[in-house]
Amino acid sequence: MSGEIPNNVDLDNDAQLKRALSTWHPRFLQWWNEVGPDGFDTSRVYLRTAISASSEGWANYAYVRMPEYRWGIFLAPQLQRKIGFGDHPELDPWQQVPGEYRKELRRIIVTQGDTEPASVEQQRHLGRTAPSLYDLRNLFQINVEEARHLWAMVYLLQRYFGRDGREEAEELLTRRSGHQDHPRLLNAFNAPIRDWVDLFCFAMFADRDGKYQLESLSESGFDPLSRTTRFMLTEEAFHMFVGESGIQRIVQRTADLMRESGRDDIHGLGGIELALLQKYINSWYSESLDLFGGEDSSNAAAYFAAGLKGRYREASASYKDHRALDSAYRLQKPDGTAEEIPMRRAMNAVLRDSYTQDCERGLARWNKELEKRAAGARLYLPAVCFNRKVGAFAGLACDPQGKLLSADEFAARRDEWLPTEQDRARVAELLKPVYEPGKIAGWIAPPARGVNNQPLDFEYVVFN
Repeated sequence: MSGEIPNNVDLDNDAQLKRALSTWHPRFLQWWNEVGPDGFDTSRVYLRTAISASSEGWANYAYVRMPEYRWGIFLAPQLQRKIGFGDHPELDPWQQVPGEYRKELRRIIVTQGDTEPASVEQQRHLGRTAPSLYDLRNLFQINVEEARHLWAMVYLLQRYFGRDGREEAEELLTRRSGHQDHPRLLNAFNAPIRDWVDLFCFAMFADRDGKYQLESLSESGFDPLSRTTRFMLTEEAFHMFVGESGIQRIVQRTADLMRESGRDDIHGLGGIELALLQKYINSWYSESLDLFGGEDSSNAAAYFAAGLKGRYREASASYKDHRALDSAYRLQKPDGTAEEIPMRRAMNAVLRDSYTQDCERGLARWNKELEKRAAGARLYLPAVCFNRKVGAFAGLACDPQGKLLSADEFAARRDEWLPTEQDRARVAELLKPVYEPGKIAGWIAPPARGVNNQPLDFEYVVFN
């Protein structure tokens, strides 16, 4: 079994874990065949495969049929450190699950693990409308790596949580994104990803939330979780790159068509209008903000106090007080008032603020492309209160600029700000697959460079 699974967790010498994974593996392959990428099982894809946790040479590139991908289990190297935050910052990290935190750690790992197969399910049909072989290959790279992240969480469940962990590992393969009776745990991972604009926005915003959740878990006092998520971050960076660069390429092509034609309505020219792209940004950014949970959270406070989950890069010098007992967070409300929240209870909001700053840097890069092409319009992030379903702003009616509205006015104007069925139909008209090496659909610009220094006309996917 371990020969099929690249690993650095000494799997050959853990007979119980090998048996558990051997039982789980066929179920995983059944799940992949049922809801993984549709229609490309026999295609050979130029994929990156993790082979070690070394900072140099940790992966190789080769043609692989996706069902034969070698999903591995890797932990980043162990660090000499203390827990460093919460109520007992001076303690050494735990190598086994502390009994008093067993339930909380299992919940954290299951929630993270549930997002990984969900995104594969959401993206199942996108290969049929890929704008280029480069993009098709990148979609499949994300898919196999999200599945590897599922393996990472299942390893923790199987290795450290006994029968409960084995049952949770089975449930991760039973839930389905968007299923009426057995959906995924978080709303954003039940939302349909119907087209490539959805995909790029999801990878930009939802996967970026994943980065910040993984960063906070990499600070965990449970050392196997910390080391697992630190390695996952090496792959997560690529997923965000696909999203950010994908939207940037749409912006470039759109702005070029606007400049050439002298008009904003470029759908007839084969382009995606900026106003429509803004609607997708509004939708996925607000959906992703909900993933951080409530701004005032007793669970977040408990996780921090216990040393289970820190802030973004908690160990850095950015924070003067790693106990966070004597400070407060000021939550601004749309009506101009503010609420003081004890800092520990505001850990979700603190993490979300770091995320928003990161998203703003991406917006700045897209707007720089518009500025270079003399386009008058600019893209923006909607206000934190817009279209929220979780937390202090849940159900509040406000526009993308943060202006409070009546519920009736929001309902009447909703289609101005969020994608409609008509909008999606217009996008679908443009999404014709392009599978010829070096060619690309007319609604998106070519990438700046190929994968692993390959030329842009490289045959990234070889069809059967």
